[in-house]
Amino acid sequence: MADASTTKPLRIGLAGLGTVGIGVLRLLEENRTTIEARAGRALQVVTVNARDKTKDRGFDLSGMAWADDMVDLASRDDVDVVAELVGGSEGPALDLTRAALASGKGVVTANKAMIAHHGLELAKLGAANGAALKFEAAVAGGIPVVKGLREGASANRIERIYGILNGTCNFILSEMEKSGADFADVLKEAQEMGYAEADPSFDIGGIDAAHKLAILASIGFGAQIDFDAVATSGITEVRAADIAQAKALGFVIRLIGVADCDIGEAGTSRMLQRVRPCLVPKRHPLAHVTGPTNAVVAEGNFSGRLLFQGAGAGEGPTASAVVADIIDIARGDIGAPFSLPVDDLVHMAPADPGGRVGRDYIRFTVSDRPGVLAEITAAMRDAGVSIESLIQQGRESAGSEVLVAMVTHEGPERHVGKALELLDGSPSLTASPLVLPILRD
Repeated sequence: MADASTTKPLRIGLAGLGTVGIGVLRLLEENRTTIEARAGRALQVVTVNARDKTKDRGFDLSGMAWADDMVDLASRDDVDVVAELVGGSEGPALDLTRAALASGKGVVTANKAMIAHHGLELAKLGAANGAALKFEAAVAGGIPVVKGLREGASANRIERIYGILNGTCNFILSEMEKSGADFADVLKEAQEMGYAEADPSFDIGGIDAAHKLAILASIGFGAQIDFDAVATSGITEVRAADIAQAKALGFVIRLIGVADCDIGEAGTSRMLQRVRPCLVPKRHPLAHVTGPTNAVVAEGNFSGRLLFQGAGAGEGPTASAVVADIIDIARGDIGAPFSLPVDDLVHMAPADPGGRVGRDYIRFTVSDRPGVLAEITAAMRDAGVSIESLIQQGRESAGSEVLVAMVTHEGPERHVGKALELLDGSPSLTASPLVLPILRD
């Protein structure tokens, strides 16, 4: 490795001085000797940009130039690499990334939404101009899962990728499990503790996890990224009663993103990508992931099951992933952002989930009157769904509805869909049923 003192420094333009941006500056300062020894050259943040130039961020910025317009970072002669830490799938962050790649400057970003929506376009732009596009920090914070899939597991055919991809949802679900409180109460607690945003819709609605899943699926399967194909549902309908029932059955509930492929005739493939709450067997490693933690499982045909677990957000972990990408660029590692040269990434149409075979937990909210159970079981019978167990939980309070929960035997997913179609519009049901797949081991 070349001596950093005799090699031209890598000059960095940093856009965004929030928690992660300041974390990057602190990390570069505190671990400078180690980082530069591993990079083989000095790393210098020469220019920064943020909304408010006058704000005290607790870090001395006096040795850095200030860019009034962050997109100008892409055209500065004294910037080799741009670190985009602003966020947002559109707007200035995207404009800066496009401009930097077009000018041959490498880009390091933590922006999962931008990569999920525009990753293919940006990868093509980088390839055309010999510019690196790195986004380790966009998925699972400080966990090196992007590099793990792209490099560590590169000799394998990845058969399935799944995991807990959102720390906010995992905190809420594991706290509901521990305390017995309902969703709204635990969400408020998560907001007070800083684990959930004031507007938590992207987290609790599953969108944040879907962004990450689309990125991982593209890397794992060598596919063109396709965020629009991710079927997404969040955790807002999960009740404390569901958590309790899952526990009694030997499961926990977690929001799980899953991606896998169907190989068709002539080698054609279709990809299934879904984010939804699932029942996870207590013996599964993901059942023991609690709090604001992320965990990703990749199943390789030779490596077997690989588990990546750690902090999915926060100043330190995310800054660590950003700087690791910068070190790679300093070493001259451009690489293929999605594991294959961008022109070799294949388009995979969405797979039909109906033929997937599995077990489900189904919860019905019904009127407390005779014949309801018979109506539900008849619909299951007519649709070909075999019931493993059925529990009527009784009234939660006087005059309230009754919860009926069941677990199905293994069967095609379309059969459950057909049963729910038969029950659609029934006056016996006072709310839409909740269907939670049971994650297979």
